[in-house]
Amino acid sequence: MKVKPLTVGPILGAVTGDTARIFGRGEYKLSRNKKSVLSCVGVARIRALDSSDYDPPIFFKMSPAFDTSGVAVFDELSSETEYEYQIGYFLQKKEEVDQANINLDWSKAHTKQFQTASTDPKKSRSFIFGSCRYLLKLFGSWFDDRGDKTFESILKQINSGTTTNSLLMVGDQIYADDLNAIGADRTIEEFFSRYQETFTQPHIRELMGQIPTYMTLDDHEIEDNWPSKASPKDWVTLFPTAIHAYITYQMSHSPLFEIVDDKADVIGSPSKLWYKFTDGCCDFFVTDTRTERDEAESSDPAFEEREIINEDQFEALKKWLADGSERVKFVASAIPFFPDFKKTELDKWSGYLHQRTQLLEFIRTNKIKRVVFLSGDVHCSMSAELLCEEDPDFKIISLISSAFFWPYPHKSGSFQLSGKLKTTSLTSHSYTVTNAGPAHFDDNFSRVTCDLNSLKFQVFQRLGKLLGEKEHSF
Repeated sequence: MKVKPLTVGPILGAVTGDTARIFGRGEYKLSRNKKSVLSCVGVARIRALDSSDYDPPIFFKMSPAFDTSGVAVFDELSSETEYEYQIGYFLQKKEEVDQANINLDWSKAHTKQFQTASTDPKKSRSFIFGSCRYLLKLFGSWFDDRGDKTFESILKQINSGTTTNSLLMVGDQIYADDLNAIGADRTIEEFFSRYQETFTQPHIRELMGQIPTYMTLDDHEIEDNWPSKASPKDWVTLFPTAIHAYITYQMSHSPLFEIVDDKADVIGSPSKLWYKFTDGCCDFFVTDTRTERDEAESSDPAFEEREIINEDQFEALKKWLADGSERVKFVASAIPFFPDFKKTELDKWSGYLHQRTQLLEFIRTNKIKRVVFLSGDVHCSMSAELLCEEDPDFKIISLISSAFFWPYPHKSGSFQLSGKLKTTSLTSHSYTVTNAGPAHFDDNFSRVTCDLNSLKFQVFQRLGKLLGEKEHSF
């Protein structure tokens, strides 16, 4: 039986010290007599680089409900260890496969290498993050591939020996609403096609096959500034369609889904879209700041019923922040926590001042250290710190990285890069933005290298030129 190469993937998703998840898509077809459908069966195998033999292959379902895709799960791995894996699929008439006796030809399968995560809470880490990769779809089927140059530059760093432990994409991995009304995706087939084209361009495909990749959504996975313009019909047609495609291509290989019987359980409907993971000295909480919004009837940012995340996520975030791990606490939020634009934008955290003030007070009163927000969205990259005038022990850091690629002139935003951050009457303390900027408005990606004492934030232009770097201490 020949193992066919994947049509999308492999995407190396969540990797821990002893497990790894790998996403792949196949392509079913009709039997020769065209009276039945040949189903796709995913298959993968793995070996430690210091071993000459692969472990026995594992088989996983490629579900038509999820665009003929599935997730392979490897377990019982060793931390900080280099592995090689092969993955692909084959066509099968029957549901069941005689796994013990099947003879597989792996010559066409994808072969990649990766390293498992570190379980040492003091181990330094280096990761890439960014957001907003525009992939214009024109004339019905032609996609712009200029944004793939960004990922080529990242690969060049890796191939030159620069350690890269993970890749975080913090929103707008697709633009389903090309030119807004013109060419916007509405059907599940259109959304699936968008992801297929986006994730099969050569450099991003090569990168995601070897570096653990974590994602969260922003508005363009659905439509611009969702849900500000959503009609009741959009909530029951556009929203579930977009989210199903998002779960298929971005969440299925994430820690969102539990591993059940050595498989990622993506069959059920998730009750949330946020998750957390750990690697070395870094804890990550990947938020969903888009689908849980309650904008209430008031447009006042301080109105307490305006919520950017619901109560369950808010409580989970606070519990995670205060868990005493002593690692660096990275909060991935698609939109910036701070700095704000000089003019209040209701779409950002500045439009939800009640919750932001609550979170600031929680971090300060619980004396939580090493808190860093990672975000994108605003088509520029910069870093900043937030201090409290009345509490010298308080400090949080904001790192913003965007856009991976935007084919039009970048609009220079007007940010409040110093002075007091807007809060509500929930606090009598003054939070001050400091050590901010400079803002880089070129297409770019960012690298974060950190230990328990400090982090280095580097911004690279799309073609790999270093635009700037800054160090922040904890």
